[in-house]
Amino acid sequence: MELKEMILEGTLEVFNRKGIKFTMDDIAKALNISKKTIYTVFDDKESLFMAMVDYLFDSIKESEKQVLLDESLNTQEKIRKILGVMPESYKNVDFRQLYMLRDKYPAIYERVEERLETGWESTIALLEQGIREGVIRKVNISIVKMMLEASLEQFFQRDILIRNDMRYTDALDEVVHVIMDGITAR
Repeated sequence: MELKEMILEGTLEVFNRKGIKFTMDDIAKALNISKKTIYTVFDDKESLFMAMVDYLFDSIKESEKQVLLDESLNTQEKIRKILGVMPESYKNVDFRQLYMLRDKYPAIYERVEERLETGWESTIALLEQGIREGVIRKVNISIVKMMLEASLEQFFQRDILIRNDMRYTDALDEVVHVIMDGITAR
């Protein structure tokens, strides 16, 4: 594993324990390296955090590719999985603290928003395929996209997950369930 990736993985580990209040000392200690070594790769905590956001989203996109290539899944199963995709290694990361980003690190929060709002091409194509196949009803895909984006943004804007003692992955699963199955009892 290259140094940058090792630092990013270590940051995720420390973030999971301390939330956004982690320090460069915490990361250095967790990785058993010097702070100086971290600063050879990242200028400051904010640039490290920005890289971590991109690293997380890039990993999610990689997981999406795996779903799309999984021939054992039908279209409807792929849609359900891709809407709630989360790399296995991040399922236990405590994303509930991310709501603090907006006030403390607005540039990083903007990057999270930007990444949430882009890269939908594969998901949109899969939804269109589901409509063509008749496995999902004809829906306005822009509305589905907006609903999912808005839900995720609310997780990052408010302390809703903490107040409801809910993990991010569980909340994401619930959002996907409501989008895919509605709220009507069957």
